[in-house]
Amino acid sequence: MILIVDDDKAIRQSLALVLKRKGYETALAGNPDEALGMLRKHKFRLVIMDMNYSLSTTGEEGIHLLRQTKIFQPDTPVILITAWGSIELAVEGMRFGAFDFITKPWNNHLLLQRIETALSLSSPATDSDRNPADFDRCGLIGENPRVKELLKTVERIAPTDAPVLVLGENGTGKELIANAIHKNSRRKNAPFVMVNLGGISTSLFESEMFGHSKGAYTGAVSERKGRFELADKGTIFLDEIGDLTQDCQVKLLRVLQQHTFERLGESRTRKTDIRAICATNADLPAMVREHTFREDLFYRINLITLRIPPLRERRDDIPLLTRSFMESASRSHGIRCPEISHEALGYLSRLPYPGNVRQLRNMVERAVLMCAGGILEKCDFEADGNIQDVSATDLKGSLEGATLEDLEAAAIAEAVRKYDGNLSRVAAALGITRQSLYRKIEKHGIDIS
Repeated sequence: MILIVDDDKAIRQSLALVLKRKGYETALAGNPDEALGMLRKHKFRLVIMDMNYSLSTTGEEGIHLLRQTKIFQPDTPVILITAWGSIELAVEGMRFGAFDFITKPWNNHLLLQRIETALSLSSPATDSDRNPADFDRCGLIGENPRVKELLKTVERIAPTDAPVLVLGENGTGKELIANAIHKNSRRKNAPFVMVNLGGISTSLFESEMFGHSKGAYTGAVSERKGRFELADKGTIFLDEIGDLTQDCQVKLLRVLQQHTFERLGESRTRKTDIRAICATNADLPAMVREHTFREDLFYRINLITLRIPPLRERRDDIPLLTRSFMESASRSHGIRCPEISHEALGYLSRLPYPGNVRQLRNMVERAVLMCAGGILEKCDFEADGNIQDVSATDLKGSLEGATLEDLEAAAIAEAVRKYDGNLSRVAAALGITRQSLYRKIEKHGIDIS
């Protein structure tokens, strides 16, 4: 049963009618005292509650009711109702344990999606719910315990419409995780649209994301669909979301919250039915604290957060990944797949990998091409010249006591030295983007002169 709490009788009845048509049983409460009486007597699957119950619009009554609800029924998800102009109240509610929030006036379709997601994710998972044969890994390789746990979570959340935030360093496979979520969802036959937000300038953001009409600006010779329109009924993958400016964050929040937008140069409001998956290698909680990333947007995109471990924390997967990349490179280039020596695998398993899985893939592919079907030895990867073996790195005379941060800094410094400060070649060798390389150089204070 779902409990609806709102002091407006019309809203209570409207929500109850929408839910009844979908087969949900409901209970109605017109004020916090009435709601608490019901919470003491009955176990609810979900609570939908307003934030204000008097002439005051501070939301204090709603926050107080939320906190009491979590005391009586800590495992019951709570969806808050608030006005668009009072989203900060919903953000405060999320801090106190609310599952999600919707804004007035709501869209019935989106409301039902949020309810279904809340009920699905709050239900305990059982082994009978899963059929491993039905899960498409989409190229995700790994038997490391952290990777297997990550894939279990992907399998559980994929059928829902929950927004997902994927965190991980460059090269860890955030795009593969997003694709796996899409391919195992109910939207798998609809578009999967990938957007690198770090590569879109602020001036082009609206045109790229929402589209534009003919003549909207100089050079707009025809109308164009934006990424959200192209992703309708499917999934949109927003990579590098931490690079967005504050102005763009506001525009993105509105479409993620209300699923509506206007093309540049038009006043007509369009709807889009999308599932959003966001990714970044930035520390978003720190950016929220520093007021460089909006807290309301942060709570909108991270209902589910997935953290991908860097390759240096899953070294037991390196032999498995290496052999898979060898086979893939051989098929792509039409050559016989070589063998690889134990010494070479041992060498690869000791490298620090600032570029993570992407770097390993690049190293293996180059080695396969140069070897052309023989046996890959340690020297085939040393000749690649990307980075030194961890065991051979000279860090203040000794590796004893060196941290992973020290190893990363040493690997980058060695590559900068080897390529005489040519950052394009350094980034390519390390398997990371120039933008990421700049951040790491600044982070470690590496001299590139």
